Amino acid sequence: MTIQPPMLGREDLIALAEAYGLGKPAASSGPLPGWGSRRYRIDTTKGHFDVRLRAPDEAYEVLRREIDLLGFLEKHDFASPRIVADENGRTYADYDGWLLVLTRVPAGSYLGEGDLTLRQIHSAGKVLGTLHTVGRGYKKTIENRFGFDRIFETYAGVRRRLPPYFKKLVRTLDEEVEYLGNYLETKLPKGVIHGNLYLGSMLFKGDRLVCLGDFDAACRGKYVYDLATGVNALCFHDGSYSLDRFEALLAGYESYRTLSLAEWDSFPNELRFAALRFAVTRLSEFFETTGEEAERINREFGGYFERLQVLRREKEGGMEGLLMAMATGYDYRKYQRIKADEEPGD
Repeated sequence: MTIQPPMLGREDLIALAEAYGLGKPAASSGPLPGWGSRRYRIDTTKGHFDVRLRAPDEAYEVLRREIDLLGFLEKHDFASPRIVADENGRTYADYDGWLLVLTRVPAGSYLGEGDLTLRQIHSAGKVLGTLHTVGRGYKKTIENRFGFDRIFETYAGVRRRLPPYFKKLVRTLDEEVEYLGNYLETKLPKGVIHGNLYLGSMLFKGDRLVCLGDFDAACRGKYVYDLATGVNALCFHDGSYSLDRFEALLAGYESYRTLSLAEWDSFPNELRFAALRFAVTRLSEFFETTGEEAERINREFGGYFERLQVLRREKEGGMEGLLMAMATGYDYRKYQRIKADEEPGD
């Protein structure tokens, strides 16, 4: 088990807020539920701030790239966290051997699967479409740390640690790794993607997604994969995919970027890979955590494994409607555009 970061108590947060000139933390400040000692919220009269503790052995280069990308997104007024530098201009600090990063976030709430409205999901689609559009101007290369080859390696390591009574789980994951290794499409539109869309990265206020965070997995990758992670995060509830949610998300996304025919064709497999990726990484993280953080990760693993079972048609869960929407999505939208172009001349 890896070493866990130090816990920041009330006095630590007060000292941190003073060092960054944030003012006195309100009573609502403290650790975010489910994140153990890795993530905190500081609320003051000057705003709302997110505090993260990152392990230095894996985070220096990742963090440098993340900070650079966040700076680019801020220049384009994208709805992402804003890095807060200390009095010496440093964008991160050493804290007992860990990397401490402070960001400013807008007022808002993190929501559960059952709390989402169609308007909020539509807004999330627009934000993701905006990211993929704005990101075209970001010319620096960012390695994809969660592509198929890396997930294959991660699963191989996790598989050796699973107890024998997990035979059914292992068989499902084995089959999925083999299938996706043969059928994932690589020649699809690529650019800057978020790479880690899940509800804990999305801050909502009213009907709007006001902040998309957690850019540590951002990279150059397939746009449709990023969209697939959004579908898995936002459109699955009570053991089933919601067609209404799917259509709301896609409508928001395609108001900024239209999917190609090849992307529509690859959508089902990208959904499967997105579910596999999150299931495998959560399973790997579970072995390295304890307490409430391990409980959160275990819940998330179970949720993504359930999605994978639905996507594999091993259990009911709304896939028929999604598959029909994917099969007809390109032709329907093309028809709508042609119709719109023809109407003014009628």
